[in-house]
Amino acid sequence: MNRFWRYLPLIVLWLLSAPLHAALTIEIFGGGATQIPIAIAPFAAEDKIKPGIVSPIVAADLNRSGLFRLVDTAGGLIPFENKPVAATVWTEWAGRGADALVTGSMAVLPDGRVEIRARLFDIVKKTQLAEFAEIVAVPELRAAAHRIADMIYEKLTGTPGVFGTRIVYVIKQGSRYALQVADADGFGARNIVESAEPIISPTWSADGNQIAYVSFENKKPVVYAQTLSSGTRKLLAGFKGSNSAPSFSPDGQKLAVVLTKEGGSQIFLMNADGSNLKRFTKSFGIDTEPDFSPDGKWIIFTSDRGGSPQIYRMAADSANPASAERLTFEGSYNVSPHYSPDGASFVFIQRNEGKFNVAVQDFATRQVQVLTDTLLDESPSFSPNGRTILYATEVAGRGILAAVSSDGKVKQRYSAQAGDVREPAWGPLPVLSTTAAPAPR
Repeated sequence: MNRFWRYLPLIVLWLLSAPLHAALTIEIFGGGATQIPIAIAPFAAEDKIKPGIVSPIVAADLNRSGLFRLVDTAGGLIPFENKPVAATVWTEWAGRGADALVTGSMAVLPDGRVEIRARLFDIVKKTQLAEFAEIVAVPELRAAAHRIADMIYEKLTGTPGVFGTRIVYVIKQGSRYALQVADADGFGARNIVESAEPIISPTWSADGNQIAYVSFENKKPVVYAQTLSSGTRKLLAGFKGSNSAPSFSPDGQKLAVVLTKEGGSQIFLMNADGSNLKRFTKSFGIDTEPDFSPDGKWIIFTSDRGGSPQIYRMAADSANPASAERLTFEGSYNVSPHYSPDGASFVFIQRNEGKFNVAVQDFATRQVQVLTDTLLDESPSFSPNGRTILYATEVAGRGILAAVSSDGKVKQRYSAQAGDVREPAWGPLPVLSTTAAPAPR
């Protein structure tokens, strides 16, 4: 039960020496049972504009997913743009074992922007599958590379890619805490909030423009919402007692929070601007960690109303505590639930023989699959395509971020040079950058 009290929570995060803006380094373990062999050729003129900024990032994105196997492209025949593909091209790449081939080009325009083109070929069917064309400013080249990887991923797997998404997490250096947002591959980290007091429980709005979080800067937990586009923030819950565990509704109109203003920890609903507060749960136990279903009709949460921490579900428009349905029955400790993007399952932390692991439970079958075997996992969060789960864990006594595929076969570790990183949350699919423009055909 002591560990359950972290969900009112007060997490101490230690990042001893790494710069706050250091990129997270990703290590990959394992791979999918069936990997698509793909060749990603260096883009024409890439080495003259900004070497290593587009095609290597596309390759790294796809490789990191565990669903692709990179085929060597050295000396390979590259199809010319706007010309029929020669038979020798299909033969060569088939001989190298590639099922797919990616080629591209880059060109600097008179205004200093860069025109990027990429094409995806099906080697087996001897046809072009997709084409990408965009004009971007030089600082947007990395983001464009992620969009190319997303296009390839979706075309070959049928599932949207998430390489262009962002993650949020908390780090601590010395006596300073920082809430950071970074690209899904750990690059481009920037501070959203800094404080001498702990910051915990960040959560994204559905449009990706707001992050709600809990700050202890006033010596007690209160809930703020930070608008990323403007940098402004608003106090949403600063009531008497504890204010914690915020969660946005999928339409962005509501926010669920956990308050102790009326006694024990209970879930309340309010408008996203902090108005119209209403109590949602009414139990004699601790009700915390609410999360809305993708359709907004349900809320799952953690409660010890039955004697031990378990996952429950209630209709979002219900104020009847008797309507709460218990979802978890395996083990005496199940916490931190989050819906999958399709609403068919939820991820949570389950205690097994003294270990705290990431698990997924299907709503229809109630089947539970434990995905990790480390000791102290926490804060699981689905990627917006449902294929990967981001979470925090400990390795060699140090907190890091990690990710595991929803089938448990591909694992990743995100680590800084030193110290701990905690409290991750995966952001939504991005809106096309306003700095990018379609390239003329």
